[in-house]
Amino acid sequence: MRVPVSWLADHVRVADPTELPSDPDEVAEAFVRVGLEVEDIHRGPELTGPLVVGRVAEIEELTEFKKPIRYCQVEFGPGLDGTPERRGIVCGAQNFAVGDLVVVAQPGAVLPGGFAISARKTYGHVSDGMIASARELGIGADHTGILVLPPGTAQPGDDAIPLLGLDDAVIELAVTPDRGYCFAVRGLARELAASLDVDFTDPATRVEVPREDASSWPVRIEDEVGAPRYVARRVSGVDPSAPTPWWMARRLLAAGMRPISLTVDVTNYVMLELGQPLHAFDATRLSGDIVVRRAKEGEKLTTLDDVERALDPDDLLITDDSGPIALAGVMGGASTEIPAVHGPGATVDVLIEAAHFDPAVIARAARRHKLPSEASKRFERSVDPQLPPIAAERAARLLVEHGGGTIVPGRTDVGAAPRLAPVRMPLELPDRTAGVSYERGATVRRLAQIGCAVELDTGPDGHGLVVASPPSWRPDLTAPADLVEEVLRLEGYETIPSTLPAAPAGRGLTPAQRRRRAVSRALAEAGHVEVEPFPFVGDAVWDAFGLDADDVRRRTVQVLNPIDAERPRLTTTLLPGLLDTLVRNRARGLEDLALYQIGQVVLPHAESVPMPDPGVTERPSDAEIAQINAALPAQPVHVGVVLAGDREPRGWWGPGRPASWADAIEAARLVGQAAGVELRVTRAELAPFHPGRVAALRVGDWVVGHAGELHPKVIEALGLPPRTSAMEIDLDALPLDERRPVPRVSPYPPISVDVALVTAGDVPAAEVADALTDGGGELLEEVRLFDVYTGEQVGEGRKSLAFSLRFRADDRTLTNEEANAARDAAVAVAAERHGAVLRG
Repeated sequence: MRVPVSWLADHVRVADPTELPSDPDEVAEAFVRVGLEVEDIHRGPELTGPLVVGRVAEIEELTEFKKPIRYCQVEFGPGLDGTPERRGIVCGAQNFAVGDLVVVAQPGAVLPGGFAISARKTYGHVSDGMIASARELGIGADHTGILVLPPGTAQPGDDAIPLLGLDDAVIELAVTPDRGYCFAVRGLARELAASLDVDFTDPATRVEVPREDASSWPVRIEDEVGAPRYVARRVSGVDPSAPTPWWMARRLLAAGMRPISLTVDVTNYVMLELGQPLHAFDATRLSGDIVVRRAKEGEKLTTLDDVERALDPDDLLITDDSGPIALAGVMGGASTEIPAVHGPGATVDVLIEAAHFDPAVIARAARRHKLPSEASKRFERSVDPQLPPIAAERAARLLVEHGGGTIVPGRTDVGAAPRLAPVRMPLELPDRTAGVSYERGATVRRLAQIGCAVELDTGPDGHGLVVASPPSWRPDLTAPADLVEEVLRLEGYETIPSTLPAAPAGRGLTPAQRRRRAVSRALAEAGHVEVEPFPFVGDAVWDAFGLDADDVRRRTVQVLNPIDAERPRLTTTLLPGLLDTLVRNRARGLEDLALYQIGQVVLPHAESVPMPDPGVTERPSDAEIAQINAALPAQPVHVGVVLAGDREPRGWWGPGRPASWADAIEAARLVGQAAGVELRVTRAELAPFHPGRVAALRVGDWVVGHAGELHPKVIEALGLPPRTSAMEIDLDALPLDERRPVPRVSPYPPISVDVALVTAGDVPAAEVADALTDGGGELLEEVRLFDVYTGEQVGEGRKSLAFSLRFRADDRTLTNEEANAARDAAVAVAAERHGAVLRG
């Protein structure tokens, strides 16, 4: 919301005009004090004169050039000899005629951006100055033509700088959804007055709404939920070509709106002033009663932007006998638009609509049709339901004053404004909440400043109560906490003391927290980068993963109000978010990636468990708490890793090494080591992994995760790099050892023995290593696979696995005989389990 400081000053009453800050920084600071966010301060453009008003006396069309060029004679005030001073100026704009008042930057002027004006020869003539547009003057974004002032605005030769209000600063504020009333000068001036602690004049009280018994136009509301109130006021004989008064056009430009025509400008001006969106119909193009209803199946409407829109049954419409004529609260229809061009002496009959619509209905319609408008922006944040007759009367009088119209007797006012319930609050609640003793009467005074009708009462316990009836423009005031917030923000958040509570003695991190930090530190030290993807997924990702229809990972929890409509569910695995982050980083030019995440997943129950709905007046019972905990889905902590590109960089030392499934398994082993457990790697098959390059990660016989290379179809569906690998472990499934790990140090030397075992080609190397470990006994310290061979020497369908076995005793130096005996025992177990034989 952009608002000129001078417009705010019209409604802030001060005994001494100097009490209103002249520095826009002080005005912005006053807004910040009451909780409003100031986005920018648009000061007057850096412009120096001479900048004067001129009247176009003659126009010579220069036709010998490729584009339209005009050589204009512009008159200024009388010169020394009493005759009007004239200057010849070359201009390419076509939106002005002889007799129009324009703004001329004469030689010596400097326009915003340091654009200096001088007399120069161009197009065969000397251009003695420049006729300026609104954008060139820094007062608007319109550059379609030069700025033409309405007749009677000024006299030729007048200084244009004060006339244009170029010294008037504009404050731009970001209005939050709960402050819809601040989308108007009325609301912002009220906030400014409260911040400065001065009187406020409500512009709505300046409009006298006469009693009218007759109807202005027959109106029927069929959907009272979507449209609780509808007001119509008719003005006949309006001159559509009448110019918008300059004071109004200047304020519209400052607020970021382009003046269009008197009727449109009046409705926009009243909306900015009071906060009530209006719409003007051409009454001669209406047929029959106006009916406010929901759309019917198959109905269409061509809106003012000349787009035909297919309507949804949820859309709220304004209709007559011809069908839809407006999308309520969003945009009017082309069929009842007031024509922009009329013949000489023509007039129009204007029917002004001022209604109150349900915020949710308007918000859905604006988003459904991708049609945000100034009206919908206000309606979806709630508009004062008492404003419609006031705003309609204000607009009607402006049309009469500046368009020569006549107000037709009668006003249509159908429906009723919803009433807000009073809120009861202990008188001392703001003091107790803030920990501050405010001065006597502060609570009542501050609530009155925001428009509440305040009464004092005595509660059952004999303590004082405030009974506040919220004003019609504050539907957000529904509870005592809301009133407390208003008192505290107007008294000043800076007055609330900041006291850091003493930290109680604790026992430090829990074992689960220590394990999580240890895992994260180990992965980071190994070159992985931590990321935090969004935990939301859509059903499409499971199809891309190739999951079966009955896969438990497809059973997810629906988010009621999702951030992304295409990802409305909580994920059951970390892989979708990690892979999405990997794709995004690859798109930004990062090719070698090793990403990890530690986060919760949500695993719903196989069958729905009812969730209780306890009251808020007292603590839930133990049975209700137990039922709530039982209904909540499991949310274990997982750790996931994805790898793509080179794991070891290429350089002068060699070509580098691409990441593979082995790196994913090594990351899993690293997690196990940091968590204090030893993971067993066994053969597995699980989507979305490659069936021949995936391993199950076990603690004992319990599967706690999987690691391997992703399936080529998954890689293709998600746009991943070839041979992308991943790992995921349920961290909460790992046994938690509260003992701190103690390194095992032996002063005695080890003995290393190499063995080569020949097995069937389908026997996993990890299972052979497990057999050697079990058979080696307590003396076996490490088993490491260092070579795999297949070929004619071992026979078809067989392979040779070469292991290095390291033996060590804690209390003595091993002999070769002891090491060989332990080796033979290990080989014997491998032979028994997998038919392994020593390679000759």
